[in-house]
Amino acid sequence: MSSMRNVIYFLIMTALIVLVGEFQSWNLALSIVNLCIISSIMALGVNMQWGYAGLFNAGIMGFAALGGLAAIVVSMPPVHEAWSAGGFGIFTGIVALIATVVAAVFSYRKMKGRPFRTAIVVLISIGGYFIMRSLFDPATDAIEKVNPATSGYLGGMGLPILLAWPLGGILAGAAAWVVGKITLGLRTDYLAIATLGISEIIVAMLKNEDWMTRGVKNVVGLPRPVPYEINLQQSDWFIQLSGRFDTDPVAFSSIFVKLCYAGLFTVVLLIILYLSEKALRSPWGRMMRAIRDNEVSANAMGKNITARHLQVFVLGSVVVGIAGAMLTTLDGQLTPSSYQPLRFTFLVWVMVIVGGSGNNWGAVLGGFVIWFFWIMSEPMGIWLMDVLTSQMGEGNALRSHLIDSAQHMRLMTMGIILLLTLRFSPRGLLPEKTGRH
Repeated sequence: MSSMRNVIYFLIMTALIVLVGEFQSWNLALSIVNLCIISSIMALGVNMQWGYAGLFNAGIMGFAALGGLAAIVVSMPPVHEAWSAGGFGIFTGIVALIATVVAAVFSYRKMKGRPFRTAIVVLISIGGYFIMRSLFDPATDAIEKVNPATSGYLGGMGLPILLAWPLGGILAGAAAWVVGKITLGLRTDYLAIATLGISEIIVAMLKNEDWMTRGVKNVVGLPRPVPYEINLQQSDWFIQLSGRFDTDPVAFSSIFVKLCYAGLFTVVLLIILYLSEKALRSPWGRMMRAIRDNEVSANAMGKNITARHLQVFVLGSVVVGIAGAMLTTLDGQLTPSSYQPLRFTFLVWVMVIVGGSGNNWGAVLGGFVIWFFWIMSEPMGIWLMDVLTSQMGEGNALRSHLIDSAQHMRLMTMGIILLLTLRFSPRGLLPEKTGRH
C-alpha cells in the first residue's frame, strides 16, 4: 500500500509537469524539472540532518553559497594581471591568518591552568589580525583595480566546472565541521543560531570580498558542462536531428540543452539517493535514528552522541554544497545577492516537512512538489483570479487589484500546502518507515 502511494504521488507530479509542457512550453517544463532535481538534492541533505538525527540547520543558504563559490574557483580562468598585482599579498595574508589561529590554539592548550592565558590568546589574536590585514588590504586594493568593470578579481583555476560539484561539497563539509565541533556538544538551539550566523557571514563575504567573487558585480559567463545553443544550431548532426522531430533547430536547441542538464542532475540525484537509502537502512542509520529518538538511552549504551551528530551534520552539509554548485552551474553565474533565506532555507525546510522527514523518497518528492508550486503559483493565481472575477467589468477596480495581486500568491500557496499537509498527513506525504509500518 505504501509503495503504491509513493508511485501515485510521483505519477501525479509527472503528470503536472507534462501538463505544463503541453499547455505552456517544454522549455518551461524542463527548467522546472532541473530546479526540482537540485531542490530535491538540497532536501536530501537537510533530511539527513533533521530526519536521521534531529539536527536543526538554519543555515542551508550559507552551505549552498559555498557550493556556488566552488563553481567560480574551479571553472573561471585565472586573471594573470590580478595575480601579479596582489596574488602574493593574498597568499601571505592567508598564511598569517592560519599562523595566528594555530598560535592561539597552541597557546590556549599549553597554558592550561596558568595565569594570563586568556589575555595572551587575545593578544596573539589581535596582533595576528593586524598583521594579516596589513598584508591583505594592499593586495585586495591592487587586485580590485585590475579592469574593475570586467574583472577585478583573481579568477579561478580554469578547470571543468563538473569538478566544482565535489569541491562545493568539500567546502560546505569543512564549514559544517567547524560549526559542528563548536556547537554540537551544546543544546540544539545553539546549533540553529550558529548555522544561521555562519550562513549570513558566508553570504556577506561573497558580497563584499570583490577580489574573490567580484561581490555584487557578479561573476557571469561560467563555462558549461553541456553544449551551447549557438553551436548546436550550426552543427549538421543537430540540424538533421531536429529535422527528424520536425522542429525548429533554434527552439529545439534550448530544449536539448535543458535535457542534457536534466541528465547530469538526475545521475547525481540517483547516486545520492542510493547512498542515502543504503546509509539509512544500515546499522549506522538505525543507530542515528535511535540517537534521535532517545539520546539518553543511546548514550547509556555507549554511543558517542556528539561524534555521530558531527558525522551526519557534515554529510548533510556536503550534499547541500554539491547542490549549491549544481545550481550555480545551471545559472551560469554567481550572484551573491540572490542568496536569500526565503529561497535557500525556508523553502528547503518546507520541502522536507511536506515530503516527510526521515524518508529519502519523501525529501525528493517534497523537492519536486514545493518547487513546482513555487514557480507555478503565480500563473495559477492569475488564472484563478481571472476566472473568479470574470463576471466583473474589464475596468472594475477590484478585479484589476485582485489580478495584479495574484503574482504575490507564492507565500500564501506555500502556507496553504504546509497547513494542509500538517492537518491531513502530519508526518509528510511519504512518512518515515519504522518497524511499526
